Amino acid sequence: MLMNIEKSLQQFQPISLDQLNGKAGMMERLDNKYVIREADLLHALGDFADLFDVLEIAAQRMFTYVTQYFDDENLCSYHDHQRGRRKRCKVRVRSYNDSDLCYLEVKMKDKRGITVKKRIRHNTTGSSQLDGPAMRFVRDTYETLYREPFRHSLDPAISMKYQRMTLVAKQGGERMTIDGAISLQATGTSLSVPDNILILESKSARGNGVADKILRRLHQHPVPRCSKYCVGMAALGQVGKFNSFLPALRRLEIVPLALSPEGQLKEVRAPATLFQRAVLAASNGLDRLAGVLPLAGRESPAAG
Repeated sequence: MLMNIEKSLQQFQPISLDQLNGKAGMMERLDNKYVIREADLLHALGDFADLFDVLEIAAQRMFTYVTQYFDDENLCSYHDHQRGRRKRCKVRVRSYNDSDLCYLEVKMKDKRGITVKKRIRHNTTGSSQLDGPAMRFVRDTYETLYREPFRHSLDPAISMKYQRMTLVAKQGGERMTIDGAISLQATGTSLSVPDNILILESKSARGNGVADKILRRLHQHPVPRCSKYCVGMAALGQVGKFNSFLPALRRLEIVPLALSPEGQLKEVRAPATLFQRAVLAASNGLDRLAGVLPLAGRESPAAG
């Protein structure tokens, strides 16, 4: 499915990785996430072509990302986000399969609500574990921003794989990522987002960049509480409390495994239609889910 997006991006001028880092590294930024159907994005890309370039490396414009997330035994990273705490920390190891690069990344929020990301190179062979130097980097990064010790021991939580394309504003200071073919995995279970559902993330200094304005004109609006990690934890049945992420799950057309009729952890595909989701909810007696399902006749979770 993403081949259509990649083909449409041929109308964009290329930009190199070094140029991207110079114009829009965006290690400190405000993020907005959008969930959009592939057909809607294809229709919108013409509005981006004159204002954005596309990242190209070795004649390639679509890249495979594999991310391993880490959390402590109490899942503090997840629950801090679920409770809306401003002082929170997300730790992950991200592998760039097409270039054999791997980074340990620490994402935090400062007191202004700005996303702060710090990263260092990491050994690809140890991407599912954090050794002593890696933990020192996590602790030092956390303590530098928050002025208090990082007291957690971290273990692998869930992993994620997806295809990404990156647009960079010609004027600089902004970029937008397009993620698709998203698959989630935890021990003994996996789940895939429907192929025609994409996550777009705009990254700019003030959270109101050119991409955000274009998407608003097309009646697309940011989806709150759309952290890939937290949505993945809920979808894979790793947590019991996830009400705040239900709107994002609905947009992504994912039914959490905790709601599945079998109650078993196994590989599933997210129900793709309103009818399938309604049947699943009814079979579990989940009246509380009724407020999350779209109204009849509103098939597109990205509408509005």
